[in-house]
Amino acid sequence: MTDREQYAPGPAGGAQVRKDGETWTLILVRDLRHSPEKVWQALTDPTHLREWAPFDADGSLGTVGSTVKLTTVGAPALHITETKVTRADAPKVLEYNWGGFDMRWELEAFGGGTRLTLWTNIDRRFISMGAAGWHICFDVLDHLLSGTPIGRLVAGEAMKFGGWQRLNAEYAKQFGVETPGWLTNTPKR
Repeated sequence: MTDREQYAPGPAGGAQVRKDGETWTLILVRDLRHSPEKVWQALTDPTHLREWAPFDADGSLGTVGSTVKLTTVGAPALHITETKVTRADAPKVLEYNWGGFDMRWELEAFGGGTRLTLWTNIDRRFISMGAAGWHICFDVLDHLLSGTPIGRLVAGEAMKFGGWQRLNAEYAKQFGVETPGWLTNTPKR
């Protein structure tokens, strides 16, 4: 059995939602056993992003003012967002916009590793889905940085994965939101 076949995400956790007027922000925190410099590279380098993130980048996200095209992986139709990196304080803070939603990554040296925090605006209807998806992305990132890559699990592929269904339900309960009705028919594997 491969590492990917053995992978099972832990329980929902490390996430919260903030509401400011009509703007909803999903905040996810994950402690990683790797240095901020190593995590920074995984957040900014297109080769690393291709291994874990829900988008491909045509250039580095590590320089303020850089314009980078982000292609959403697994979207029903080709979805490319041109973004400008608005903040890149290596290896501490990275900010850009993806698909109309602000993304802020904070890296803090913590316990010999890194406390990684993602702040992202999100449509209220998709909060639990987003939390479940990013939870799995963070797990895949941790495997990649540990030298045991399991391959990217995003979009429809992640949704077919039984762990995603459980996480989505757990985050929905945690946030007090309902999961969209069409999700109950998504096949599990």
